[in-house]
Amino acid sequence: MLKKIVLITLPNVAPFEFGVVCEVFGVDRTDMGGPAFDFHIVTAEPGPVTTSLGFDMVITEGLAAAADADLIAVPAHIIDDPVHPEVVRVLREAEARGAWILSVCSGAFTLAASGILDGRRATTHWMHAERLANDYPLTVVDPDVLFVEDRRVISSAGTAAGIDACLHLVRTELGAAAANVIARRMVIPPQRSGGQAQYIAAPVPVEVGDSFAAVTAWMVDNLGHELSVDQLARRALMSPRTFARRFRADLGTTPAAWLTRQRLLRAQVLLEEGGLALDRVAAEAGFGSAAVMRHHFAKVLGTTPAAYRRTFSLTPA
Repeated sequence: MLKKIVLITLPNVAPFEFGVVCEVFGVDRTDMGGPAFDFHIVTAEPGPVTTSLGFDMVITEGLAAAADADLIAVPAHIIDDPVHPEVVRVLREAEARGAWILSVCSGAFTLAASGILDGRRATTHWMHAERLANDYPLTVVDPDVLFVEDRRVISSAGTAAGIDACLHLVRTELGAAAANVIARRMVIPPQRSGGQAQYIAAPVPVEVGDSFAAVTAWMVDNLGHELSVDQLARRALMSPRTFARRFRADLGTTPAAWLTRQRLLRAQVLLEEGGLALDRVAAEAGFGSAAVMRHHFAKVLGTTPAAYRRTFSLTPA
């Protein structure tokens, strides 16, 4: 269970990425039915720690708090700075005991320097991905994703992708309902689709069309119905080919993949909050049958609907 969270503050830490971890794990949201964590901010040498923007933060707690942490998080920092040997020790000990380890943006370089990413898939900000791959050839770097989870080590791409990674971990450990509470309080979507490619600079089109907000909102409201690309294209007043192409360009994924992910999220919530039969959950989420729903749960979440309900149900069995 995810209870004790330790955020390691490194010299020249990036304030935004530091704040992402604080916002997700450091705020008590029990008043809304959300989680509260035993949250610690630590550093190798307690005292003033310089940020990448030039101001200092005073961190009073040392690395001892990390000895029994369920999660150790490393935010972004200047990648050329050497890694403190005690930070290396703490990360290696955490990996050895099976704790979660999470990096945001360039924090992946600290994980790599500690040997944590050897033999693992990982990511970082697209601007640094090539260097991470070159400097640490034992790491399989995927520059096209928002975050990667590989054997309890999660690395995220730049800036806001750290939120996606943190919410993914909350969802994995505590369920969709807990992640949704945090997302609502932060006024962000509980899960974004797509990858980093949508954020890499590209020529700006002369004319930018309307967003897909209305269509995707309608899709979410009608998950229980069969939704074809032809039908969605008609609602968007486009041809099916144009709709599919622009949907992928705007949202970073296909309409079918986006729809499947929304149906999974709906099914997760239904499994957590009620005692509906699996066939009913599958129908309301739009999967049609429990067998189809089981297929998607196994493919995306690595579990079955029944096992998910046993783990995350909010009502007594």
